[in-house]
Amino acid sequence: MKKSKILMLIGVLLLGGLFVLPLWNITLEAPQYPEPIGMNIHINKIADMNPNDVQNINIMNHYVGMKDIPETLPEFEIFPTVVIVMMALGLVVAFFLGHKWYLVWFILMCLLGAAGMYDFYLWEYDYGHTLKETAAIKFENSDGSPMAYQPPLFGTKTILNFVAHSYPRGGAYMLFAGMLLSVLAFFKGKKEVTS
Repeated sequence: MKKSKILMLIGVLLLGGLFVLPLWNITLEAPQYPEPIGMNIHINKIADMNPNDVQNINIMNHYVGMKDIPETLPEFEIFPTVVIVMMALGLVVAFFLGHKWYLVWFILMCLLGAAGMYDFYLWEYDYGHTLKETAAIKFENSDGSPMAYQPPLFGTKTILNFVAHSYPRGGAYMLFAGMLLSVLAFFKGKKEVTS
């Protein structure tokens, strides 16, 4: 078997890590919490980083009028199916199509990844900006508008006395590695054809 095909196969199979490892993590640090609290975002669920973290975040957010972190989202039905379809497509590309299709698969993965990040941003925006009028505590910006509590899409942000961190986790790194291997497979396949 050609090395390019092996690289492509490994890249495709790495996507399976998304079913085991979290894709993303949001962590909150604050003086009132000796240990940071947070949530791990998987392709099919939101889970506690430590026991009861999601419940504690919901209790804290209730005071400023934020919605509860949902137990389920429509994306949790869609994302696993998309990953399975892309793995199946990747296997077809690896076994039956030429190296040029490795790049097509990579581009399609980039487009789906960008759509997923945009969807995540929209969820965060809604979560941080849609506040209940009946909130026990209301904070305002200097212009008098209600303060928003949107966590960062990527990176670190201070929100009141909290420092919020939003970064990829193991599943995302396996996804990135798989995509990178598909690009390497494309160039290796190109070299194999010319040699």
